[in-house]
Amino acid sequence: MSTRTQTVWEAYRFPIILLAAIVIGSIIGVIMGADAAVFKPLGDIFLNLMFTVVVPLVFITISSAVANMANMRRLGSILKNLLLVFVVTGIISAIIMIFFVTVIPPAQGVNLNVNAEEPIEKISLANQAVKAITVSDFPELLSRRNMLPLIVFSVLFGFCVTALGEKGKKVAEALDILSNVMMKMVSFIMYYAPIGLAAYFAALVGEFGPELLKDYARAMAVYYPVTIAYFFIAFFVYAYYSGGMTAVKRFFKNIVSPAFTSLATQSSIATLPVNLESARKMGVPKDIREIVLPMGATMHMDGSCLSAILKISFLFGLYGKEFTGIGTFATAILISVMSGVVMSGVPGGGLIGEMLIVNLYGFPPEAFPIIATIGFLVDPPATMVNACGDSVAAMMVTRLVEGKEWLAKVIKGEAQGQFTE
Repeated sequence: MSTRTQTVWEAYRFPIILLAAIVIGSIIGVIMGADAAVFKPLGDIFLNLMFTVVVPLVFITISSAVANMANMRRLGSILKNLLLVFVVTGIISAIIMIFFVTVIPPAQGVNLNVNAEEPIEKISLANQAVKAITVSDFPELLSRRNMLPLIVFSVLFGFCVTALGEKGKKVAEALDILSNVMMKMVSFIMYYAPIGLAAYFAALVGEFGPELLKDYARAMAVYYPVTIAYFFIAFFVYAYYSGGMTAVKRFFKNIVSPAFTSLATQSSIATLPVNLESARKMGVPKDIREIVLPMGATMHMDGSCLSAILKISFLFGLYGKEFTGIGTFATAILISVMSGVVMSGVPGGGLIGEMLIVNLYGFPPEAFPIIATIGFLVDPPATMVNACGDSVAAMMVTRLVEGKEWLAKVIKGEAQGQFTE
């Protein structure tokens, strides 16, 4: 009996420590209220450490994955299936939220004082697309706010290393070593995670708790349960598709740390280092996880798709419009997927997506701060779904690239001492 208890403790020790830290931090937030903001600097240290490591981590891991890929067709297969999974899961999440906001209109009974504001700058989708994948100067690549351009540059760099053939092998080997160094650095940073996450949750609960009981309470009462249900039910289905019950168990066993990290930091980018390690433990191949997860941190946002539908429905109700009809729903789904793709992985991100909603639907400028407030309140659970969805997406991409027996091969390799990197 004692052996069994020791085994469970060894398997779940770090998640249990994180959970205990978060519970303690939340209790402190409830007791201290807004005064709990005094702990926020301790959380900022953790967040800053993660943000500092993420740019070199993304460049090195993606470049290494591509440079060490012998078959370029495999890269094409990964990217094709990655895009398919991102879009399909985004559409599914949007459809789910449409069902719930139709049954429980989030703006019903809400009486907000809407103040007129300055006109919002019109958004050019073409310009946003250019800015999403490119920057005008190299130093701009060294910012976490330009993750997609960095990813594009990293893929091209890795491809060029491969194109050199024998001459590029030393560079590929160096990148592989550097990738291991960066992951070791992440493992050291995670020793501070319990303190950082406890501090962040204390500040979050103390600051935002009262807001959830005011005018946006009904919208939050819709969003929070749907998000939690999506996390457990949709991710169960996705993981089961990727590799049966074995994949489900591996996913939920290893997703705890990314879930708590994303909840506290409200950033898919800050969660990326933790996600990479968790995906490794799930059995996702190195080249797939090091391509899917960095791209997913910016482009794969099921939680943001859920929140986009909530925001659209809320504005429709607030301004007396009917949120019904196939055309309206189809447009909302398209906008939610688009806004999910353009949203960044930084805390408080999504302002471009919110401007997109206001502009495309023709709502008055004063609608922007309303949905920006909703975005602020839903950010923690939305980011959790965004970040954790990247890991299960990596498992699904692996199934599509390597076939449905991929996990059995991984388990067999682990038994033989392989797949440890």
